[in-house]
Amino acid sequence: MSFEKQSGDMTKTPYHHDPNGGFRNPEGSPNMRLRKRRMTRLAYRLLKKSSPPDVPDGHVLSRREVDDGILAGGNPSVTWLGHAAFIIRSGGKVILTDPYLTEVAGPGRVGPKRYVPAALGVHELPRADVMLVSHNHYDHLDARVIRAYPYKDSTQVIVPLGLKKFFTRRGFKKVIEMDWWDSWTEDGLAITTLPAVHSSGRGVHDQKKTLWASFGIRTAEENIWFSGDTANGGIFEEIGQREGPFDLAIVGIGAYEPREIMKMVHASPEDAVEIVRALRARRAVGMHWGTILLTAEDPFEAPERFKQAAEKQGFGADNALTLRIGETLPLNAASTAGKFRDGPADESRSTAGQLPS
Repeated sequence: MSFEKQSGDMTKTPYHHDPNGGFRNPEGSPNMRLRKRRMTRLAYRLLKKSSPPDVPDGHVLSRREVDDGILAGGNPSVTWLGHAAFIIRSGGKVILTDPYLTEVAGPGRVGPKRYVPAALGVHELPRADVMLVSHNHYDHLDARVIRAYPYKDSTQVIVPLGLKKFFTRRGFKKVIEMDWWDSWTEDGLAITTLPAVHSSGRGVHDQKKTLWASFGIRTAEENIWFSGDTANGGIFEEIGQREGPFDLAIVGIGAYEPREIMKMVHASPEDAVEIVRALRARRAVGMHWGTILLTAEDPFEAPERFKQAAEKQGFGADNALTLRIGETLPLNAASTAGKFRDGPADESRSTAGQLPS
């Protein structure tokens, strides 16, 4: 195992280390200051949409389909568990990302609730070689899952600065926290902690006290980027130049309305395409949609907008993929997946991760 700190002038404090304490977004990112009136308006709109949405047929695979898809997908492949949780297989390794799997994204029973189940529960997860957690928001860092995770002795956890104690206090033995541009390598797997345009905090008093990040995941087979939560920004050109090109970008496409507020922390589907193009990614899988009601938009409109934006921006609609919850995408056959998003599932659409009954 090796750990490499970011290169550059080590005597100079990086810009994203706020001189007043905590962290801040890359220089030139959207302004994070919000007016109370805007936040009140958003809360009102969410209250009006508090009932669960109608979930399209086929959006969530059965447990048998999940298991069959994982077996058939092989290595390399990615399996969407819902929201930002993925099982990534590449180079003979298993990587688990942002495993929010329980019902409520909040402390206790308070907070937004899932309207569809996760593809797997915590005790059904495979043993991961590496767990990546992008930041400490409740819909990405699930304390219930972290407490119950059964492989705490063997899984290597990689988190941004400030989050190590969250895991060691809950029994994890192998935890490393990294700054942006730091890299960890072991046995053919390289993880680089990369910038993102977002925030952090689990309460009133810890806002931006821990770092947020995206991740580069590199093996001999694939170079994959995982966005965590991010808004758009000029930093992705730099990531693409330094760490790209990427074979696959896993990018958030949901939780983007009202735009005047959410543009500071979450990409819209159109922003997501701009991001993956800046990263020099060949293909992209949209995530962070169709799982939990966080914002005011129709929770199932993002995939179509994602494809339309990809076509309009010259990325190619066939390269902008979305999966069903529990679906596995074999990375050597990525172009066959995600086409069911034009409407309810039927036999003419892709069945990646789904075997005949």
